[in-house]
Amino acid sequence: MKKRTIQKLAALPLIAVLLTSSLTACQAKASDNTLTPVTLNEVAHSIFYAPQYAAIELGYFEEEGIDLTLVNGAGADKVMTALVSGDADIGFMGSEASIYTYAGGAEDYAVNFAQLTQRAGNFLVGREPDSNFNWDKLKGTKVLGGRAGGMPQMVFEYILKKNGIDPKLDLTIDQSISFGLTAAAFTSDDSNYTVEFEPFATGLELEGSGYVVASLGTDSGYVPYTAYSAKKSYLSAHPEVIQKFTNAIQKGLDYVNSHSAEEIAKVIQPQFKETPLENITAIVERYKSQDTWKEDTIFEEQSFELLQNILEEAGELPKRVPYKDLVTTEFAEKAKK
Repeated sequence: MKKRTIQKLAALPLIAVLLTSSLTACQAKASDNTLTPVTLNEVAHSIFYAPQYAAIELGYFEEEGIDLTLVNGAGADKVMTALVSGDADIGFMGSEASIYTYAGGAEDYAVNFAQLTQRAGNFLVGREPDSNFNWDKLKGTKVLGGRAGGMPQMVFEYILKKNGIDPKLDLTIDQSISFGLTAAAFTSDDSNYTVEFEPFATGLELEGSGYVVASLGTDSGYVPYTAYSAKKSYLSAHPEVIQKFTNAIQKGLDYVNSHSAEEIAKVIQPQFKETPLENITAIVERYKSQDTWKEDTIFEEQSFELLQNILEEAGELPKRVPYKDLVTTEFAEKAKK
């Protein structure tokens, strides 16, 4: 009898451990269930957006109570379509798409609530290295460009005009190739230059098919290149979700602005498994050196008006639209504190 009692007592710690483990698992599951699902549709999956991926990999969205699903929309027009249709809660793209939607008369239009990048993220790639490149060298050449009305193409044309080059008369810009496929096309066609995001620009260099000769981000100056937006109805119905999302992005910005390219590359590497770590590091350093990422997510009115100027010069702006309708800084200002 005494032996059985001892055996029962000896089993009590094990039972306690099992109960504790079960309770912990249940609590973790309950905690997971409190996360709010949010679908984010991004314009492209590029190292250009490192702060966003740092926020994902460092768990900042989970810290804010968000279960994030990331979808690559492959183009601002497609991202806006997903946002308007309700397939995405938040869109990440050039803010020109929100201007087009608003100007088109949409009632439940997209409102920009956080800006991420403040410079263009693409590069001009030529056939040969050119340490003495100047934009006049594009006269009489053929360039693989972007979609008409998209930020990459409009910023490219903006730079050309700043340098006294007429995009329609002084060179040939091929806009027939889909977004993300221009690098592959450049290896087999007769164009002299191509405009590429990373990692495609570095990829062309590594295979000896092209060489970066200019940074559009450096030569364009500060422009509001990409921002986060949500439909007016979503902002009204879920302000707490938008605030938590903006908080996570701000944390991502804080991280990339306070860490080295090597540290950032290691953090975001899971997002770019097919790209060697040393390449990611080089690309991050390239973006850091040109002051690509903002210190905060506030979309200033001055930046918005510059964007409209670029659209106007490109002949893509039906009419100027009010900043107060298409931008809110409420969430970005709170996230900054």
